[in-house]
Amino acid sequence: MDETLVQGSIDLLKELIQTPSFSKEEGVTADLIEQFLQKRAIRTHRHRNNIWAYNRHIDPNKPTILLNSHHDTVKPNSAYQRNPFIADTEDGKLYGLGSNDAGGCLVSLLATFLHFYDRKDLRYNLCLAATAEEEISGEHGLESILPNLGDLDFAIVGEPTLMDLAIAERGLLVLDCIAHGKSGHAAREEGDNAIYHAIKDIEWFRTYVFAKQSDLFGRIKMNVTMIEGGSQHNVIPATCKFTVDVRVTNSYRNEEILKIIRNHVRCEVIPRSTRLKPSSINKEHPIVQSGIALGRKTYGSPTTSDQALLDIPSLKIGPGDSARSHMADEFIYIDEIKQGIDLYIKLLTPVICT
Repeated sequence: MDETLVQGSIDLLKELIQTPSFSKEEGVTADLIEQFLQKRAIRTHRHRNNIWAYNRHIDPNKPTILLNSHHDTVKPNSAYQRNPFIADTEDGKLYGLGSNDAGGCLVSLLATFLHFYDRKDLRYNLCLAATAEEEISGEHGLESILPNLGDLDFAIVGEPTLMDLAIAERGLLVLDCIAHGKSGHAAREEGDNAIYHAIKDIEWFRTYVFAKQSDLFGRIKMNVTMIEGGSQHNVIPATCKFTVDVRVTNSYRNEEILKIIRNHVRCEVIPRSTRLKPSSINKEHPIVQSGIALGRKTYGSPTTSDQALLDIPSLKIGPGDSARSHMADEFIYIDEIKQGIDLYIKLLTPVICT
């Protein structure tokens, strides 16, 4: 492995950590990534805060692999003891906001892209995309540039997985529900209490089990997470609003789940979005088999990423640990980045090289 490549990636990650890049505010980190590639004579493309590039010997007759990770971050939480924007190294750990989620993955994929960039013996084209707004599932991130990337065969999505193979990912439906009744005076027992209607529907969400279960994830999970009803103690409420978090498996499409729910509850059900779909890749796919041959284990990921926006097979894999994402004093081990670059290259080599 090229040590210059590794050190350049670590140096870039330090620059990214030291540059605030909250979702929708990633312009300067986009500049840094763009400049990093352009200094290496790589032609870049840009839309808003998304940067993408292709390998030098791109061939329109070959299929294309997407290498994607994100450079936006959440805001630091109040428990931080360290400055989140100082890239400190201590005991082999690189600290800083976005170091683990997903800066380490991003720079490791960048290094992997550079490793293969000049090769003429590739069976696939490579499209590297460093994208924005992943943390908020925003519409101006990966989704906004997919039409510009051309036909894609499959994707590697860089998220911290300890370099194990997330071959499926839950999707997400957030539902705003409104139970309707009729207002009246509580003392005279007038009206039709919307809260009571909501209670019946909430109990259904709590207890319902969908007929199909996923081999990887088991059942679909539904949780009522917010509720609001009533304006004062002596008025029967005409409406009661509540929110349901639905973690979708690959057993159903989002639209199917929405239809089943509406057929069972009385309340009005309004999805905030159906964009965040469950995703998966066949365990027999060559890229998964390559990872298994390297001793990496497969699993289903409970968290949602930009995989949810892709309609192609996709594998989520990257250095770092998902358990550290969004934690105070976030960090990634320097050795994890080195291992990430090494394993990404070994993962792709038997698949894409002739």
